[in-house]
Amino acid sequence: MRARAPRIGAARSAGVQPCPRVVAPNGRRRPVRCAAAGAPDDPYAALDRTPKTLTLRIGESEVTVETGRIGRQANGAVMVTEGETVIYATICAGRDVTADGGFVPLTVNYQERYSAVGRTAGGYRKRDGGVRENETLIGRLVDRPLRPMIPKGWAYDTQILEWVLSYDGARSTDALAITAASCAAAISDVPLKKPIAGVRVGLLPGETEPLINPTCEQMERSRLDLVLAGTEDAVMMIEGFGDFLTTQEMLYAIEKGHEAVANACRDIDAWAKDVGRVKNEAAVLVAPEGVDDAVRALVGAELAEAMAISVKQTRGAAVEGIRARAIESLAGGDDAKFTVSAVRRPAQSLRFAFCALLLFSLFPPGPRAFSRPFVRLPPPALENDVRLACGRCESNALRSMIRANGVRQDGRDTKTVRPITCSGGLLPRTHGSSLFTRGETQAIAAATLGGATDAQKVDGLGNDKDRRFYLHYFFPPSSVGETGRVGAASRREVGHGNLAERALMPVIPPYDDFPFTVRLESTITESNGSSSMATVCAGSLALQDAGVPITRKVAGIAMGLILGDESAGEAPVILTDILGSEDALGDMDFKVAGDGDGISAFQMDIKVEGITLAVLREALESARVGLVHILGEMDKADPAPAGRMSAYAPQVEVVEVPTKYIGKVIGKGGEQIKAICEQTKIDTIDINEEGVVTLTGSFGCDMPKAVEIIRSLTVEPEVGKTYRNARVTKVLDFGAFVEILPGVEGLCHVSELDVTRVANVRDVVEEGQTIDVKLLETNERGQFKLSRRAVLLDEGGEKVRRELAEAKVAAGGDDADDAPGRGRPPPKARRGRSRLRE
Repeated sequence: MRARAPRIGAARSAGVQPCPRVVAPNGRRRPVRCAAAGAPDDPYAALDRTPKTLTLRIGESEVTVETGRIGRQANGAVMVTEGETVIYATICAGRDVTADGGFVPLTVNYQERYSAVGRTAGGYRKRDGGVRENETLIGRLVDRPLRPMIPKGWAYDTQILEWVLSYDGARSTDALAITAASCAAAISDVPLKKPIAGVRVGLLPGETEPLINPTCEQMERSRLDLVLAGTEDAVMMIEGFGDFLTTQEMLYAIEKGHEAVANACRDIDAWAKDVGRVKNEAAVLVAPEGVDDAVRALVGAELAEAMAISVKQTRGAAVEGIRARAIESLAGGDDAKFTVSAVRRPAQSLRFAFCALLLFSLFPPGPRAFSRPFVRLPPPALENDVRLACGRCESNALRSMIRANGVRQDGRDTKTVRPITCSGGLLPRTHGSSLFTRGETQAIAAATLGGATDAQKVDGLGNDKDRRFYLHYFFPPSSVGETGRVGAASRREVGHGNLAERALMPVIPPYDDFPFTVRLESTITESNGSSSMATVCAGSLALQDAGVPITRKVAGIAMGLILGDESAGEAPVILTDILGSEDALGDMDFKVAGDGDGISAFQMDIKVEGITLAVLREALESARVGLVHILGEMDKADPAPAGRMSAYAPQVEVVEVPTKYIGKVIGKGGEQIKAICEQTKIDTIDINEEGVVTLTGSFGCDMPKAVEIIRSLTVEPEVGKTYRNARVTKVLDFGAFVEILPGVEGLCHVSELDVTRVANVRDVVEEGQTIDVKLLETNERGQFKLSRRAVLLDEGGEKVRRELAEAKVAAGGDDADDAPGRGRPPPKARRGRSRLRE
């Protein structure tokens, strides 16, 4: 019985010998099916179905990791449970080489299922699948610390998939998703240097001790929202947002968070060694021997000179030309310096030779076949080797230049910020705008104000909520002089926009002080490093230009790192305000936003196996100095931000009404709101369950009148009060309905329409007519009794009373009920009534 060929590596418990793979002439890897030694008749008998579990203690909660029961065909699969939250994570690797070894072809997809909270997706399509912004952000959180842990030579498409299958709402799932992905990778055969773990850290007001793995309820009150990932030895990734915390508070939170991470990593590592597959280290592409030395000898000096060019475009063109010449010299033509014997990677040399011999035996070469020796490495692969060697040579040249002279590519030292120019009021018809330029990085920001209906609705597993401040970041390919895709936001644009948004969020005034929705958009027009932090600076200026009363000014800066050779006693070098090349070729990208007194947001990505807290402390202190300098330059903006609301900005007013009047303000089918909008030219009227009414209108609306109408709808009618110019809404045989307040109607009975008897109601009033009425009483059903007759009597004074008395005497009685205009008068009273009319 022939067993199925295992995937890259095999489980230790399977008892199946690894099957060989060959490399065809086109460079593709092909598996060769082979029979397993002693394979049983049942193909499923070799599968180990015994669940293997691991229990982690993170903060106050217990996390259970299980494998072996679900998803056994994936390279690695785990079910991670915390409380009643369950995440299913898998990792799979492709069978073919798809990359050149210069980067890790890793993708992470994270999805939250609506069924996890007992809900169904809205809209026509009920199927889960559309990627929400929160899912993209969590996917990036998982990707960033895991990517450096996979060797660069791993050239097989690798995919991590995660699904939230159950969610109890107690804690956020992002830190748990990092740990789940790490566990799946740790037990798989995909090479992983070390396992990682993730944790969230909070800090309650008035407290000094951070919270490890806090609940959502605690996070609502927390001054800090920090997600940290790392290995047992070092920090790999940090993303934190706070209410301008000090450097010491941030560092202490990071230290406590890493302690929890280190404990989890030790447990994951021991568990993976016990239950995991053998790592397929042999499949990692290895740099050819001698190619680095050859590139260094051929173009090393030229690359060092080119890397010192200060202008990005000129430097890039020079480096590309040198790289092309190196490829031509070392990998082009029949006389190329390297052949398969020199450059074939150890993991593939035997397979390649086997494939070559097999093809030669099957297809003997003719006189014109194989004009080049077949044993030569396919040129594209060799070109990649030389190209990657040039990249390593560029990185070494950059590092040597900084270490030897303390001078960077653009002539700055390690602590100097690039030249800054900025201005407000760039765009005439926007509500607020700005232009911020720092070196060769430039951003245009525009602020747009709106009402409550302009808030962004956030739909997730937790309670849906509205965001009244949000930022959209655009990075067109033209900003780096290239062509490319334009359309829906990329994962990078979503991540950079979220970072800048969270950095500015603490300075947005509360709703009670500023009842506007604020939308910021940032368009990057030039990019050479730290465009997200340029967005923070430009956004802060645009908010000021729009008249938003921000609580303090905010700036952003990106820090870099050049690690040294510890064995040679070289200390790390911190770089302030890094360039794009320093980001790409350096060891760290550390973005910090805030001011001189505190930090509002920071994000750190490491390209090595982690850094220490001492390096973090130095980077944060250098960032603080840089932020103070940038804020000083922003104060010199010319022209300065307007600092007042634009004439084109909408008007927004907030009126609070008792909840019992909400239905009255809305009206039947919304007719009352529609009537107010038509009457006052208001754009929208929004009312929530607490009775907060938000009115939004554009230029030319009658906002004061709209507010007056809303308030009048909530006024309680007063008995004995006269209501002027009340509108007759309906005329009936027994009287007329009169609107004394907006939405408040009462009945004026026929006997109360005039001081004399009224035979026909329409002889006195018509629909749409305005009259003055007095509220006589309110019955137990809340109905209002109105009287026009009482107003006439009050205004007629003694003359009217005297004429009424005379008419009463002429009628032959003094009973009030028989007086003219009251009930049914006697026939003789008609003459008196006619005289009264005269």
